[in-house]
Parts: sequence; structure tokens; C-alpha cells
Amino acid sequence: MTKTYHFIGIKGSGMSALALLLHQMGYQVQGSDVEKYYFTQHGLEKAGIPLLPFDESNISDDIEVIAGNAFRPDNNIEVAYAVANGIPFKRYHEFLGEFMRRFTSFGVAGAHGKTSTTGLLAHVMKNITDTSFLIGDGTGRGSAHSQYFVFESDEYERHFMPYHPEYSIITNIDFDHPDYFTGIDDVFNAFNDYAKQIQKGLFIYGEDELLRQITSDAPIYYYGFDETNDFVAYDIKRSTSGSNFKVKFQDKVLGEFHVPAYGRHNILNATAVIANLYIEGFDMTLVAEHLKTFSGVKRRFSEKLINETVIIDDFAHHPTEIIATLDAARQKYPSKEIVAIFQPHTFTRTIALLDEFAQALNEADSVYLAQIYGSAREADKGEVKVEDLAEKISKPAKVVTVENVSPLLNHDNAVYVFMGAGDIQLYERSFEELLSNLTQNNQ
Repeated sequence: MTKTYHFIGIKGSGMSALALLLHQMGYQVQGSDVEKYYFTQHGLEKAGIPLLPFDESNISDDIEVIAGNAFRPDNNIEVAYAVANGIPFKRYHEFLGEFMRRFTSFGVAGAHGKTSTTGLLAHVMKNITDTSFLIGDGTGRGSAHSQYFVFESDEYERHFMPYHPEYSIITNIDFDHPDYFTGIDDVFNAFNDYAKQIQKGLFIYGEDELLRQITSDAPIYYYGFDETNDFVAYDIKRSTSGSNFKVKFQDKVLGEFHVPAYGRHNILNATAVIANLYIEGFDMTLVAEHLKTFSGVKRRFSEKLINETVIIDDFAHHPTEIIATLDAARQKYPSKEIVAIFQPHTFTRTIALLDEFAQALNEADSVYLAQIYGSAREADKGEVKVEDLAEKISKPAKVVTVENVSPLLNHDNAVYVFMGAGDIQLYERSFEELLSNLTQNNQ
């Protein structure tokens, strides 16, 4: 294959995963981006994919250009050059919509839990049969011979509208992305339009009132804990290594399952995966075997131990996700103090959900807040400050800076949960260095 793909903004999590997938399928792949280090570039560098600075010379007639959604003619010289010279390019979601037609495709949509569920589905399937996949944490796998393709189906700006997969899971509907969606009705309409495009089966969380209103030409299967669902998770038990549960489909017991994770949301995600694979005809014994070995996706309840202190890193940046993450931490560490360190992501989201954020963070025992991380799509108009959120939280809440995270040391027997979609990891790194230095000084 001689075709070369050029990615404008290759370090984006979806873009880097797609680049890796095409590279593994035997295509020539290169990409351009800013010089700032981003966690996705490790995999790209390891694969030997050239990472270039933005330059007009990267664009030519004989390559296929895929442009990240954030890049436009007014803010990127490569996109501007392509437009000025009539060189066609596709956006990530436009390319993906065409690409997935080569396979039997499994989409995972929803306001929350997409990446974790996509990761779980891909993990189980790749261990049973040859499967290509794209996960929103920047990982991808491509095989020229695979029959199946698993991918994350993103609702932002209705990016999932070019997608017509055979199957899709929808985990939930919630109001998010207030810079694009006008309200919950707008979000619902987007998901409802997407549902019409599914061809063989739609797997919907049945205890979400909005999701129950979705219609599709494909058969709809509901999953959840309630007996009114088609696929029911029940007999749930927590163990030292995760969660055990059974699943039945219309009174037929499909088996006993274990996931090495805590929290109701992780059991629901696993039930959605079990439901989809059962309908496609997968062996439930094999599904159970490989659910056990899922180690998670990047930045979703990622744990590390620094000098006996447990630190959890999570992408949670919406109140519903914060509640789920803190619930999982509480279940896993019931005797420890749960300390939340949260960085609000985007000014528009912080303004729209200020009260909900405060309510969610009250699930922790103590709260620390980092400065709001604004996105490239918006400007700080001075309408909201992180201190406004601190005032609304009833639990002890303090604002910290990346230069001084020492107030976090004022806790004994604590688990520290760092949450956010911006640069919260810089705060985490500062705290880790502080812990390491303390140990060295005490020796």
C-alpha cells in the first residue's frame, strides 16, 4: 500500500489512536502538531511515526489529509494551505464514518463512560478474535484481516452523525458541552438521530428515563439492575479484587462475571458489553474469562502508590463522573479519608454546572480545587472563578496552585483523587514530588 495519511493535530487522543491503527494496517502515516509534550506521543514515537511541526510543506496532492476538529484555516497554516490550493481533507469523524464500513462495527456512545466501556469491549473481543479498535484514551489497534471494529462514538458537535455501525451501546444521556448543546433536549435529539443509524442492535441503559424515549429501526435491548430490563445484572458482591455479579437475559442466566473494578458504573459498563457480545453470538465463557483481565484505560481510575500513599488519577470532568469516581474510591477504600483534587474544565461548563459540581464534590471528605482550565475554543470573560465553586461546597474546600500543593499533606490515612480533563496531572506531579522529598528528608 503506497497511500500516505497525514494527520493535522496528530497528538489529539482520537487522532493518535487512528494514526496508530492505520500504521498497524500497513499504511504510511505521518502527522504534525505543536511541540508541547502530550501523553499520546509516546505510542506514536514508539511506532516510528514521524511527528512534524506545522508547515505548509507537509501538505501535497499525493497524501490523504485528516484534520483535527480544532484546526481551521484561521488558526492553522496547513489547513489554510489545503483550502487555498483546493487540496481535499477529511475531519476525523468523516474519515471514520467511511472507514468503519469495512468491518462489523461496534460503537460506544453516551455522555459518560464511553472510553472505559470501549476499552472493555475492545479488550474482550481482541482476546477472542481478530479485532481492530479505537479508544478515546489515545490507543488504537489495526489489523488488515479483522472482521470486527470497536470505536468510541462522540456526541460533541454531533460528530457521530457520519457513523452507521451494526451495533452501538448508549451508556447514558446528560447535559454537557454547554458551548455547543443548548440544553438537555438538544442532547437527546442528537442521540436519537444517532440511534436511527444503528443497523443490527442498540444496547441502552434502561434506567435512564431519557434513553427509554429513544427510537431506532434496529432492535433495542435494555440493560441495567432493574428487572424491567432485557439484560439484568444481579447478585452483586464486592471482593478484594473487584466486583462479582451475574447477568440474565429474559430469565436465561448467561453466567457469573467478575470485573477488576469498583462502583455501579463499572458493572453497568460490563453488562452492556456482555449484552452486545451475547447478541452477536460470542461464547459467554470466553467473555467472562477476558472480563477478569481488563486493566483499565488511561486516566480512568488509574492508581499508583507513592511512599504508601494511594493516588488516583481520573479524567472525570462532569458532576456525574465525579460522583462515580468518588463512589468507586469509597467502595475500594472504605476506611480511608477521600480527598478530592479537582480542576474544572472550561468556563462554559463551570458556569452551567456550578451547583452540580459543588454537590458532586461534597461526596468527598475534603476538597482542593485547581484553577479552571479553559479550552482553546473559549476565552475567560471573567464570569466565573474557581473561588465561586469553593464557596458553594459545604465540605472543607481550598484552592491550591501547582507551585504549592503542600496543604494536601494535612491528612492522615487518606486516598487522593485527582480529577479533571485539563492539566490536573501537573498538580498531581507536584504532590508526588512533595511526597518523595518528604521521605528522602526523613531518612
